[in-house]
Amino acid sequence: MADDSDGTLPEADIHDVLRNDRRRMVIELLGDADEPVTARELSEAVAARETGEDPPPRDVRQSVYISLQQTHLPKLSDLGIVEYDEQTKEVRPAEHAPAVGVYMEVVPKYGLSYAEFCGSLGVLGALLVAAAEVGVPVVSEVSASAWAVAVFGVLVASAGYRTYSQRSTLVHRLRN
Repeated sequence: MADDSDGTLPEADIHDVLRNDRRRMVIELLGDADEPVTARELSEAVAARETGEDPPPRDVRQSVYISLQQTHLPKLSDLGIVEYDEQTKEVRPAEHAPAVGVYMEVVPKYGLSYAEFCGSLGVLGALLVAAAEVGVPVVSEVSASAWAVAVFGVLVASAGYRTYSQRSTLVHRLRN
């Protein structure tokens, strides 16, 4: 395993892993899994994403399965990102999966990243508070402090949801 002296995965290894679409998809798919996933299930999901067909063509599924089994899963396993049991062909997130997850921000096409969402919400909040203070019609019907509390509440709620859904939080580590 390529740990730094402090037990973390070096950034160079993380960037190397994330350079490959199939490895990124495996990490993303495992991030949503509560139970071990088989290499076959992963290969079908990856092939479906690559082709846009469900079910994907058999030859594509087979090609993805072979590349996952021979290249990608062993690499992810060696780095401690996944646990891959070659006997049962089961895959699950490992110790370094959360560290890699921090570097992955899956954003839908034309969507906002979480940082863009937070920044936009902050700008919107500031504009709403300023508009309420100067008496802009409709907006000034609600006090500036109420707008600030509402925007702050949305920000806290979204941060709480994101933190909980990342599965790499203190809450999840304490639970395990």
